Amino acid sequence: MKRTHLPLNGLRVLDAAARHLSFTRAADELAVTPAAVGQQIRALEDTLGTVLFRRTTKGLELTPEGEAGLAPLRAGFLQFEESVRAMQAGQSSKALTIAAPRDLTSKWLMARLAEISSGDGEIRFAIVGDESVDFSEANLDLAIRWGEGPGEHEGEAIESDGMVTVAAPAGGADTPIAWPGCLSEDAGAQVRVADAGLAVDAAAAGLGRACVPELVARADIAAGRVVLVGEPRASGRGYWLVAPLPQWRQKKVRALVDALAQ
Repeated sequence: MKRTHLPLNGLRVLDAAARHLSFTRAADELAVTPAAVGQQIRALEDTLGTVLFRRTTKGLELTPEGEAGLAPLRAGFLQFEESVRAMQAGQSSKALTIAAPRDLTSKWLMARLAEISSGDGEIRFAIVGDESVDFSEANLDLAIRWGEGPGEHEGEAIESDGMVTVAAPAGGADTPIAWPGCLSEDAGAQVRVADAGLAVDAAAAGLGRACVPELVARADIAAGRVVLVGEPRASGRGYWLVAPLPQWRQKKVRALVDALAQ
C-alpha cells in the first residue's frame, strides 16, 4: 500500500481497541463514541481485506491477522512520536537566527540582544547581515526589514520616532549627508555613504547633517555623539520584525518579537 493511502486514523483506532480489547474503552481514550470506533474498525477491515477483531463469549479478541500487525504498528507509532518530538525540539531551544541590516545591527540590535541575553544565560543568537535573505535558505527565525509594512510575511513594527536629522554637537558642515533610502534632498551632498549607520558616523565627524531613522541614531544621540536638529518626523516607512507564519507562531520567536518591538 502506498504511503499516501495509509489509513492512519483507522490504525490509531486499531491500536487503542487492541490495547483495551473494548470499543467502549477505546472510544473513551480517543474522545469519540463506541459506534465511531466500530465504524473505523470496519472501514479498516474493508481496506485491508481482513478481519481484525472477533466477538466471543469472553468479549472482544484480536484475530491472528490483527495480532500479526500489532507489533510493527506500535513500533511505527513510536517512530511517529520521535519524529514529532524532533520537530518540536526547535520550539524549546533557545537558539535564534536573525537577519538584519548591518547598520541597525551595530547601532541598535546588538545592544538589545545583549540586554535580552543578560536575563537568560542559555539564549543564543546568530546574526545574518542581509535582511533580504530567504528564510528557508538561511534557516532564519526572524528578520528585521526597512519598509512600509511586513510585506508577504507576518510582522510587527519596531516602535520609534520616525526620522531624525542629526549633526555633530560642535556643529560642522551644514550640507546633507546622502545614503541609499535617505528622505532628504541630497543634490548638494558632499558626502555619500552606504547606509544610515555610516551617515550618523559622518555627522558625528562634522561632515554634515544626516537624516536617518531615529532607531539607528538613538544610541548616538543618548551618548552625545550627535545632537538632534529640529524635531523627529513621522515616516511611512520603518523597521519591521517579520517572519513567515510557521516561524511567527513559535514561542521563542514571539518572545523575541515582544522584547524587540518596544
